[in-house]
Amino acid sequence: MRQSEKPLGEDTVAHFVGIDVSKDTLDIATRPTGEQWRIDHDADSVATLLDRLRRLRPALIVLEATGGLEVFLAGELAAAGLPVVVINPRQVRDFAKATGRLAKTDRVDAHVLAHFAEAVRPAPRPLADESAQALGALISRRRQIVQMLVAEKNRLSAAPKSIRSDIQKHILWLTRHLQDLDEDLTQTIQQSPLWREKENLLQSASGIGPVSSRTLLSDLPELGTLNNKQIAALVGVAPLNHDSGKWRGKRIIWGGRASVRCALYMSTLTAVRYNPLIKTFYQRLQAAGKPKKVALTACMRKLLVILNAMLKHRTPWQINLAPTS
Repeated sequence: MRQSEKPLGEDTVAHFVGIDVSKDTLDIATRPTGEQWRIDHDADSVATLLDRLRRLRPALIVLEATGGLEVFLAGELAAAGLPVVVINPRQVRDFAKATGRLAKTDRVDAHVLAHFAEAVRPAPRPLADESAQALGALISRRRQIVQMLVAEKNRLSAAPKSIRSDIQKHILWLTRHLQDLDEDLTQTIQQSPLWREKENLLQSASGIGPVSSRTLLSDLPELGTLNNKQIAALVGVAPLNHDSGKWRGKRIIWGGRASVRCALYMSTLTAVRYNPLIKTFYQRLQAAGKPKKVALTACMRKLLVILNAMLKHRTPWQINLAPTS
């Protein structure tokens, strides 16, 4: 383990920290001092890092999501009372390109993260607790099993006879495993009174089923705590301007949480047929000449905004429930 021994004293300068997380090491960089060091990614080294960061008193610490490798460190930082944000890697790469940082190494990434923290200053949000992370892991695993089932069924249709039996056995195993995961998810939800209440509220809306409600609970914990514009932008269903000078381009959606958006899309397909409020809204948009995809996206946003209001006010679905900011 190699680590800079230069002390980090307390002063009036606002410090911003970027930490690049890999399986074996953590690269840490600070702004505006430009200090950087590397430590092992283990419990003892993280404990030492926490002591050092407490003395530094950073204004913000930024990590990027790295497929779950960041979860332990982010949790430890939050538990220590340090202001930490986990951000989308795409945001970091776009920022790096905009600032001329084209090279990509762990050390460079740590500097970019610190610079991002200093320049953009994303607002810290509460991190998911251990039970929420467990639910998220089950939801993620269920999504992977479904993807494997689809792939295997596609292979079966064109597979030669010599391997069809093997594929069929795998499909059967995946189907049973999917059923087991659904049972585990149900038990996890039922064991938490708060989650049980939220799931019942969400499923009171026509179009929201178990998969959609559980995806929202695990992948969108901010639901019910943000205003309409914030929650729509977070999911990626807020229309963004695309204008230049006198030219006015089409408003498009971009970014956001893909897993939530996918679940919301499937729910909206059901809602435009069976949910009276969403169905009427969809038909009105179509009558106004809106393309089908544009109308569906608008319905996704409307449904999300109503679900957000339902959790915020702990109110089940009502036909006259008006979205509130």
